[in-house]
Amino acid sequence: MESGEVDRPETSVEASGNMGDSNEAVDVFQRVASWISARALKPADFLFPSRLHVSAHVSTRQPARIVHRWVASIGLDDAAYGTHTMRRTKAVLIYRRTKNLCAVQLLLGHTKLESTVRYLDIEVDDALEMAEQTEV
Repeated sequence: MESGEVDRPETSVEASGNMGDSNEAVDVFQRVASWISARALKPADFLFPSRLHVSAHVSTRQPARIVHRWVASIGLDDAAYGTHTMRRTKAVLIYRRTKNLCAVQLLLGHTKLESTVRYLDIEVDDALEMAEQTEV
C-alpha cells in the first residue's frame, strides 16, 4: 500500500450483503478516505488527532462527550445514550434484520458465541439453532 492510500478491509460479513445497506458502508469508507486525504495523514498518524496537543490523539472520553452533545442537541435525555448504547443498538438491529448471529459475533469482536447471545439478550437454544443454520 502506498502512502496516502486507505486499505479497505474486505470481510465475509461485508461481502455477504446480509448486514443491510451496502451503500452505508461505502459512504462511511468514502468519508474516512476524504478525511485522511484532506488532512494529508500518513499511516503513522492518528485518525483523530487531539486539538489540545497534550496528546497525539483524542481522549477515550471525547467520543462520549460528542455523543452526549449530539443527543442533547436533538432534545433527548443524554444520560440515556452513550457510545456503548450505540454499539449495542447497532448490533441488535443487525441481528433482528439478518438473524445472522455469527456476523454479529464477528462485528462485536466476541470470541465466544455465548457472549454475543448474552449481549443481545436472546435465548441460547434459539441462538445456537440459528447459528448452525447460518454460514458466514
